[in-house]
Amino acid sequence: MPVSQQGAINTTALIVPDLYVQIVPPSVSLLNGVPTNVLGIVGTAQWGPVNSASLVGSTADYARIHGSLQNRKYDMGTALAAAVQQGAASMRCVRVTDGTDTAATAAIQSAGIAATGSVAFTANPVAATTLTLAGTVVTFVASGAVGNQVNIGASLSATLATLLAFLQASLDVNIDKFTFALNANTLNLTALLPGVAGNTLTVATTVAGATASGAVLTGGVAGTPALTLSGKYTGSLGNSLQATIAAGSQTSTVKVTLALSGFAPEVFDNIPGAGNALWVNLAAAINNGNSVARPASVLVSAAAGAATGVPAYASSNFAGGTDGANNITGALLLGSDLGSRTGMYSLRSSGAAVAMLTDCDDISTFAAQAAFGLSEGIYMVGVTPQGDTPAAAAAAKAAANLDSYAFKLLLGDWVYWSDPVNSITRVISPQAFVAGLLANLSPEQSSLNKALYGIVATQRSLQSRPYAAAELQVLGQAGIDVIANPVPGGAYFGTRFGHNTSSNPVTNGDNYTRMTNYIAYTLNAGMGKFVGRLQSSRADDPTRLQAKATVDGFLANMRQQGQVADFSTICDLSNNLVPRIATGYMQMDAKVQYLSVVEKFLINMEGGQSVQVARTSTVAAN
Repeated sequence: MPVSQQGAINTTALIVPDLYVQIVPPSVSLLNGVPTNVLGIVGTAQWGPVNSASLVGSTADYARIHGSLQNRKYDMGTALAAAVQQGAASMRCVRVTDGTDTAATAAIQSAGIAATGSVAFTANPVAATTLTLAGTVVTFVASGAVGNQVNIGASLSATLATLLAFLQASLDVNIDKFTFALNANTLNLTALLPGVAGNTLTVATTVAGATASGAVLTGGVAGTPALTLSGKYTGSLGNSLQATIAAGSQTSTVKVTLALSGFAPEVFDNIPGAGNALWVNLAAAINNGNSVARPASVLVSAAAGAATGVPAYASSNFAGGTDGANNITGALLLGSDLGSRTGMYSLRSSGAAVAMLTDCDDISTFAAQAAFGLSEGIYMVGVTPQGDTPAAAAAAKAAANLDSYAFKLLLGDWVYWSDPVNSITRVISPQAFVAGLLANLSPEQSSLNKALYGIVATQRSLQSRPYAAAELQVLGQAGIDVIANPVPGGAYFGTRFGHNTSSNPVTNGDNYTRMTNYIAYTLNAGMGKFVGRLQSSRADDPTRLQAKATVDGFLANMRQQGQVADFSTICDLSNNLVPRIATGYMQMDAKVQYLSVVEKFLINMEGGQSVQVARTSTVAAN
């Protein structure tokens, strides 16, 4: 009694008597729209993967993945923060560098050998004689010792016991560079820290008969390279990393803790081993994890050195990490579409519906951005240089032959924005405000007359110079949008046109770009399931009927939700002729009427004392 999916068995060639159950898929397919709220942002950062689209949902997410926003041009964190203020909540962030970025590192050495020395006494010191350690003078006195003084006892052993207690309790910065022990009448000295620095610690005495082993401690040997730690990513954030090596929770083991502000500390505990094996085990634990609860580090990678010495229990700070953000150009933000994609092209197949190259005011990149937007169904948002004028922007756009519904160009009237991290008000590109708004709007909506948040002023508004009608006309004819205050809706900041750069009046609205991309890419994502199905030349062919019903259901939902005005689809024998069916084609013709955006509201008013106003009275029915 086999159970199978419909089409998995040949139901006209069954031999064995049995019950055959076929699972038939629902005859009505449903089509759900693709997301339209995904915003792609390309720019620089102080941490995180390069040329890879990171999934970010908030400013906290961004800080965890890419570090803090920076007060500099092309900063991706700044753009994201401004976009989030407009309601953006699903971002794909691509970090770019100029190639000079480096990862922060920390070199950890084995403990090394501490320098040693001694002072041998043969007779009890007398008053006013001294012992000098690293420049600090300890004076022997008959009684009443204060400060760096030691009382002389009844015998040499009593005096040395008092001296040892004093030295071990001292808080003097020089005396604290030693550790001390007594062996009969000899005071043994050891440098507190292992390594060659202990060989510079001086020792001298004026006690009669006392002999120091030398003027300085000797025998200090530096540790050997044991473990090289590197930030998981390049960037200056890695300079805040710290690695601490300590005794493990279990006997004869070691623990290493990796800490970075904003991240939970990573603790790799109970790492066993002796000699070089310990350092190899430490590197393996960091790179691969050492338990189910402690997987590989997301902060650091490690490489073991050749050291065989024991670890020095201490903390090491990382240094040398750089962002590679000093020489960014429009070409670097664009990147390459060949091989391992870089820059903007890293957004391919990311699902971004709106995207921007942060602060990219290089007009030579706009044509490539528009082409990318057309190929991916992404509405690209660009900007002209800071402080630009309507006339100059219009001339530059014309020279660039930019005419595409896939690209929205904003005038370079840059925005004064209150930076919450650096606690300053600074000038940033208007792109993120508009791109964030578009990503937050339903695709049938226009950015025209919608309020933008977080804007302190624009370069133009700060001068109290609203745009004149003639200037707006230049921008409108050129297909360039601008953030202005006031807008038709009132005294707030908003876009003045809601247009893309297309010169065609029926395709130059934000709503045309976004709705066309939304519908097209929803059909592309959901209708491929009909490829490979069987089709006949009968008028009631189920494949064509199901395909039509699927699209009709999707568009009917859009109409019911007030996203489109009307639609029609044809998928029958009138547009699927028998010869084309025979060669494997199935065609659907769909028409969708978008809702119109009110751009010009004309009110005709007739006024005057001679105007006659006619009214029709109505009597309520009983």
